[in-house]
Amino acid sequence: MILSILFWLCAFVIGWGMIGYKYSLLILDKIFKNRRNKNDYSYRPMVSVMIVAHNEEKVIREKLDNVINNNYPKDKIEYIVASDNSTDNTNSIVKHFIKEHPEIKLYLHETKEHKGKTNAQNEAQKKTNGEILIMTDANSMFEENSISELVSSFNNSDVAYVSGRLQYINADKSTTANSESAYWEGELKLREIESNISSITAGNGAIYACRNSEYFDFEPIKCHDSSMPIYFASQGKRAIYNHKAVAYEKAGENIADEFKRKVRMNREIVPMIRNGIETLNIKKYGWFSYFYFGHRTCRYLLGISHVFLFLFNFCLAFKSKFYRVCFLLQSIFYILGILGHIFKTRNKYISLIYYYCITIFAQLVAIKKYFNGESKAIWDKAESTR
Repeated sequence: MILSILFWLCAFVIGWGMIGYKYSLLILDKIFKNRRNKNDYSYRPMVSVMIVAHNEEKVIREKLDNVINNNYPKDKIEYIVASDNSTDNTNSIVKHFIKEHPEIKLYLHETKEHKGKTNAQNEAQKKTNGEILIMTDANSMFEENSISELVSSFNNSDVAYVSGRLQYINADKSTTANSESAYWEGELKLREIESNISSITAGNGAIYACRNSEYFDFEPIKCHDSSMPIYFASQGKRAIYNHKAVAYEKAGENIADEFKRKVRMNREIVPMIRNGIETLNIKKYGWFSYFYFGHRTCRYLLGISHVFLFLFNFCLAFKSKFYRVCFLLQSIFYILGILGHIFKTRNKYISLIYYYCITIFAQLVAIKKYFNGESKAIWDKAESTR
């Protein structure tokens, strides 16, 4: 009896996190169809654009050319490159760019130690003057109107954070990039619905903004993508999504790069699972409680749930035909994932299964690293995304 309950509990976490939550949001979107975020394009405060970089000599010049070519008023914008102890030519390229463009308010902040992206942001933020702080990665390229779109979303005082739309430009280059792009497009649809109803549960590092006065110095091990939305929700503020603020970036074109990225993204997975318990306080968090449970907590528990579902199913398979069929289906699923790894097939369905298996395995590796004290704030960038 207990094994059956645990089996169905794991099955629920997986099913709700990957399927049930999505369809519940589609229903909610129809119910709350009149709730849509409105932008105020007359709002034109001073803006600080922060570019975070560590050894980005391959792309930093292109990024600077890209970001200064925007349609926001030139007298109300400044730029700062937060260089996380870069040891290549990144800093010299930025200094040369500053000399070439004396008309641009552009500054370089060099950290004395290589402590990761969040630490570099914490240090550089102290030198910014904008009312709105926009943050972005060195390898992410903006559309001309992206800065204006981000700023226009701060039309209500309860909006503390705005995430733009990251669009991958190399989905056709490999099955890995294609799988990530397909997953990401579905993810953005969920975020738009969450945003319209209340608040998103995560952002993305390519393009996002917050009110400078409400910036919080997170520990270097934490990343803004997962920490800022839940922090602002705890303060009674909203984190929203604006699909018109677009940044372009390459997805990882090989599974090794994508796997490392997913392990890095999950480096704080255990604390985030614990945070999920706190957000169940509906009185305090409102709709965010529902969103975070379905979109984050269930997703963070995928790796663990799959392991225990397989083990519980193995034990139950000796007791009934139903559980034997379930165990067979699980086994076939993982075998297809292994075959996808061995043969690197371009079959759409096997590639998606393989990508999913890599995703849950990355969670398990991240959990192991966390408990072994191996999680770190710094990492090697994925070269195939540059």
